[in-house]
Amino acid sequence: MEIPQGANMILERLEQAGFAAYVVGGCVRDSLLGKVPHDWDVCTSARPEQVQDCFRDFRVLETGIRHGTVTVLAGQEPYEITTFRVESAYSDSRHPDSVTFVRRVEDDLARRDFTVNAMAYSPSRGLVDLFDGQGDLRRERIRCVGEADLRFQEDALRILRALRFASTYGFRVEEETARSVHQNRGLLRKIAPERIRVELEKLLDGVGAEQILREYADVICTVIPELAPLLDFDQKNPHHIYTVWEHTIHAVGAAKSGTLARLCLLLHDIGKPACCTEDDRGVRHFYGHPEKGAEIAEEILRRLRFDTETIRRVTEIVRIHDSAIGSGKPAIRRWLNRIGGEQLRLLLEVKEADARAQAPEFLQGNLEKVKEAAQTLEEVQQEESCFRLRDLRVGGRDLMSIGIPSGPALGRILETLLQQVMEERLPNEKEPLLREAKNLWEDSC
Repeated sequence: MEIPQGANMILERLEQAGFAAYVVGGCVRDSLLGKVPHDWDVCTSARPEQVQDCFRDFRVLETGIRHGTVTVLAGQEPYEITTFRVESAYSDSRHPDSVTFVRRVEDDLARRDFTVNAMAYSPSRGLVDLFDGQGDLRRERIRCVGEADLRFQEDALRILRALRFASTYGFRVEEETARSVHQNRGLLRKIAPERIRVELEKLLDGVGAEQILREYADVICTVIPELAPLLDFDQKNPHHIYTVWEHTIHAVGAAKSGTLARLCLLLHDIGKPACCTEDDRGVRHFYGHPEKGAEIAEEILRRLRFDTETIRRVTEIVRIHDSAIGSGKPAIRRWLNRIGGEQLRLLLEVKEADARAQAPEFLQGNLEKVKEAAQTLEEVQQEESCFRLRDLRVGGRDLMSIGIPSGPALGRILETLLQQVMEERLPNEKEPLLREAKNLWEDSC
C-alpha cells in the first residue's frame, strides 16, 4: 500500500513514541481497489492529548477532540488522527451518547459501519481485517459489520451510506444488510437534511445509481416523499413504455455521471401525476408538468439544503426540459441569450438522457435533434456570435450620440437590435445598427 509521505510520517512518529497507529477506513478500502484515496485517516492507541504532544511542532486542530479526533497539518495536508474508541448507545439514531477510548484496534474496527470500511493497515503490523472486508471487495458487496439492524439503529444515515457505496462502486448490498435497509428506512426521518443531501449527491453520481434507485425506491421515497406518486404511475402514452418512475431511473442511468444532470433527471417529471389528464381514447397527457415539476423540485432542494446556484440551475432545467430547442443558429442564439452556454449544454444533456428513456421508435429522431443543436451550439460559440447586449457593436452612448435620449425607449431599441442580429436580419456592425436604431426611434415618436 503506497502511503503518502505525510501519513507515513504520522504513523512512524506515533510508533516511535510507543503507540500503535494505522491508516484506516476509506483509504484502505480504496487502496485495495486500486483507486487513489482522497483522504488518509489515522487511528491510534494514543489519547488525543498524547497525539497533540507527539505533534507539538506541527499545527494541530482540535476538530473533534471530544470524540478523540485531532487534525494534524503536515505539508499543508490535513490528516485526521482518532484514538481507538468504542461507542455507547445512540439514543437519537444519529450520535453516540458517549465514547470510550480503548487500546486495541480490533475493538475500534468492530464499531464501524461496513466490512469494507473496517480495515486498518500499518507498514510495520500489516493489514487488520477482522470481518473479511477484502473478501467483500472481491465479491463486490456491501455488508454491515455485525448485526445490520443494530448498525442502522445506531446511526440511521448508514442506511443511505450503504446505498451510496453500492452505487459508487457498482456493488450489491448483501442480503441481510439489504433486508435491514428496507426495514429501518423510517429512521432516516431523524437525520438532518444536509446529511441526507451529501449522501444523495454521491449516490446519484455513482456507476450503479440506476440499479440502486430501482431496488431501493422505498428508501429514496422516504427522504424525498414527493417521488412516491411516480412509482406505479402508468403513462399510457405512445411516447412512453415505462411508468414515470421507471422512465426516471432509465433517464438517470442514461446520463453521464455527474450530480447536476442526474439531479435534474431525478426530478424532471415529478410534476406529471399532478398534471395528468386522459383523453377519450385513453391516452394520457401531462400539460404543464414542467412548471409544476419546477415548483416541487424547488421545495425539495430547499428542504435538503442545496446551495442557491444548484437550486436555480436544476429548477430552470426542470421547467424547460420539454421545450423544443431548434437547430438553426438564430434559435441557438436565442437560447444562449435566455439561459447561457453552460445551462444550454446541461439542457441538451438532460434532453438526450430523457430521449433514451422513452419509446424506442422515437429515439433516433430525438437524438438527431439533440445532436444537431449541440453541433450548432459549438459553431455559434466558436464564431463568437452575438447573443448578449454586450456583444452588440453599439451601446447606449452610441445611441445617445445620434439623438436617442437615455431611458426605457433606449433600452427597448437595444433589445430590438439584439433580436435582429441574433436572427441574422441585421449584421452586427456599427453603421447598420445605428441606422436601424434611428429608424426605430423615429417610428416610435
